[in-house]
Amino acid sequence: MGHAADQETASATAWRMLALGVGAQTAGTAFVSAPAFLIPVLHAERGMPLAQAGLLAAAPTVGMVLTLIAWGALADRIGERWVISAGLALTALAALGAVVVPGYAALGVFGLLGGAAAASSNAASGRVVVGWFPRGRRGLAMGIRQMAQPLGVTVAALTVPWIAAAQGTSAALVLPLVFNAVLAILCGLGLVNPPRSPRQADHPAPNPYRAGSFLWRIHAVSVLLVVPQFTLSTFGLVWLIADVGLDSVSAGATVSVAQVVGAFGRIAVGVWSDRLGSRVRLLRWVAVAAAVTLGLAAATDVASLRAAAVAAFVIATIVSVADNGLAFTSVAEAAGQRWSGKALGAQNTGQFIAASGVGPAVGALVAAVGYPIAFCLVAAAPLAAIPLVPRRDVHAEPS
Repeated sequence: MGHAADQETASATAWRMLALGVGAQTAGTAFVSAPAFLIPVLHAERGMPLAQAGLLAAAPTVGMVLTLIAWGALADRIGERWVISAGLALTALAALGAVVVPGYAALGVFGLLGGAAAASSNAASGRVVVGWFPRGRRGLAMGIRQMAQPLGVTVAALTVPWIAAAQGTSAALVLPLVFNAVLAILCGLGLVNPPRSPRQADHPAPNPYRAGSFLWRIHAVSVLLVVPQFTLSTFGLVWLIADVGLDSVSAGATVSVAQVVGAFGRIAVGVWSDRLGSRVRLLRWVAVAAAVTLGLAAATDVASLRAAAVAAFVIATIVSVADNGLAFTSVAEAAGQRWSGKALGAQNTGQFIAASGVGPAVGALVAAVGYPIAFCLVAAAPLAAIPLVPRRDVHAEPS
């Protein structure tokens, strides 16, 4: 009777921790993605070159790259609670700096600092899922956790463009400021670190990177699959306006719908992987679909099929975010609890190094050859990922 009650309490605690983790990463993502939605204002209304606007949008991502592994190592050492809450508080302070200090240079600097702080929830919230949920439910739980990224983008897409147009670029960061401050308090008060077994606490864990190539291959696949994801999230809005011919309100609504559906798609993919008993098999299918849907978006642009282009964009966006939960769960399960923070930090570091180059590189590519050819060239990244996906899953610890 007592054991059953303990199990029921643990399950309730797990879902509560997951909710806090989702909220934390949504808040951090809202800040990190906000500069990308300033591009239409900066480029069309204020004359900033597209490559330069893309560089400004990439500043928070560059900041994340600098600190992800350090935040993950700190979470491995002291637990998730204070890593997440402190990181969100620092993100809120960076947003405050961007609001108060005028100028594009300040926006870039505080974007960099805020991204460095927001990296805390990226590394640590994945540990929360793996630590509190059994293996057979981790796909579902990590899919829910991975909703945070598209939900954070959705918050930015719905608020940043029109606030920036009406009140200026600094005012557009007030909402991310408040969002991060509130979640910092909630996580500081409510987050509970996952329990560790005595064996995990007393025995040093072997380095999983020396045990085989699995983690290295998953990292490489994720780096390649992040290219279409960030291409669409960074330039999707301006593509829908400039090439497809939507007005800014309709384009923003399309981006928001795609991100929300993509968020629920991550849950569906996570549940599918639980039932299939494999993360990597689905990961390979996602890579194939990413290449196909980018080609479809390019074709609809060339053919000037507005409705088809909108549909292709939504489908491509959904597919482009579907791999993250699968890869994160694979990395955490293969690394084990004592290494999962560092491994998830390394996972995100590789992704965001690639992502930080997407803004300026794809911006310059679009300026040189146009969106259709740029999309086709970007599709080469998921094509290259297909043969790199491992054939079998790896688990460091028993379920």
